[in-house]
Amino acid sequence: KAEAEAIEKELLEDYRFGRQQLIEIWGHACAMAVTKAFPLPSLPRKQPTVLVVCGPAQNGAIGLVCARHLRIFDYEPTIFYPKRSPDPLYRDFTTQCEKMDIPFLSYLPTEVQLINDAYNAVVDAVLGAEAEAGEGREPCAAILATLKLIRIPIVSLDVPSGWDVEAGSSGGISPDVLVSLSAPKQCARRFLGRQHFVAGRFLPYDVQKKFELNPPEYPGTECVVALR
Repeated sequence: KAEAEAIEKELLEDYRFGRQQLIEIWGHACAMAVTKAFPLPSLPRKQPTVLVVCGPAQNGAIGLVCARHLRIFDYEPTIFYPKRSPDPLYRDFTTQCEKMDIPFLSYLPTEVQLINDAYNAVVDAVLGAEAEAGEGREPCAAILATLKLIRIPIVSLDVPSGWDVEAGSSGGISPDVLVSLSAPKQCARRFLGRQHFVAGRFLPYDVQKKFELNPPEYPGTECVVALR
């Protein structure tokens, strides 16, 4: 976790990346990973629906960007974003989604079958690496309780919600797909799902070297690569 924070600090301060820029890069990469894990022709439902569940902090903003790109890629995302951040940056991402006519749910159905029937997959952008005890607080606790019960595939961004960044899962959700941002976190070793993507191609070479990230080979011009 400390390393992930150090990498982000280096990108923001030394390399002069902007926060909005990083969130955009990661959100776009997450959408790319969703398209690889769930190509449009392979979706079980007639409508290419995806539910994107966003938390109040940075992972939620990455989810908003992911939803916008999924819309551009001809999916039909719906966003659940119950605790909206007052941060102007996050408000801008929200406005972009609203202007693209992406629907926002006012509540998450506790009737799990409704979610299973309506969507092909769920993007978990609730907590992520910045979560400390966030999962114990509302609305996150109720969301996690619901996500644990759903039967459709879950795509988690960076760190599955409710997982400890280092130790991994302690009865948290079990995502089918994990998208590691920049580089896999310690908890990714405990990930047993179907596919694990890394979105770190944008990292400057010197950053990769300094933090000994040993990045995977990215084929062609891909911004994400499947580790499995």
